[in-house]
Amino acid sequence: MKIYSVRLVSSSARYQTCPRESRPEVAFIGRSNVGKSSLINALLQRKQLARVSKMPGKTKLIHHFLVNDQMYFVDLPGYGWAQVGHATKIQWAKMLQSYLLYRPNMVTVFLLMDAKIGLQSIDLECIGWLGVHGIPFSIVLTKADKKNKKVVQKHYMALMATLKEEWATMPPIFMVSAHDRVGLENVLDYIQVATQS
Repeated sequence: MKIYSVRLVSSSARYQTCPRESRPEVAFIGRSNVGKSSLINALLQRKQLARVSKMPGKTKLIHHFLVNDQMYFVDLPGYGWAQVGHATKIQWAKMLQSYLLYRPNMVTVFLLMDAKIGLQSIDLECIGWLGVHGIPFSIVLTKADKKNKKVVQKHYMALMATLKEEWATMPPIFMVSAHDRVGLENVLDYIQVATQS
């Protein structure tokens, strides 16, 4: 899949105010600071399209990026340990769940995990929630830089072992590095197929 054009169309606090049209959407979720914005920028070959920060919780809204005038990439707020108040965390959780449950043109979700840290309990909860609600998803192990190959492989094997205990059919799993540009084409090819089905 080649990227020809990209633009930010909307930033919404509720799924009801997201763009009203039928173009397919792919969404990116994951723990705060897992690298969602960095991955989106790398996939779209833009440096600061999605805002990147070392401070967890930078993405606070549902951001819709129109790609090639054909589909949307959707950057969702992170879940987990963002340094925000309890009320804000609850608000973000409702925003995420409402979008994922009720957005009719959302075709697949990419659940991002830090390959250097491995599977966390909150990631497992999210996987279970997606499964219970029948939401199609893939897992993306981010920060799979070449210099961290042994650690990444260890966490990948642990993830596979855990998933096999619960899932008869495994979700697609991608290993990527926004820094080294490893695995990005595989994700883009998967998006192209998913949005044309």
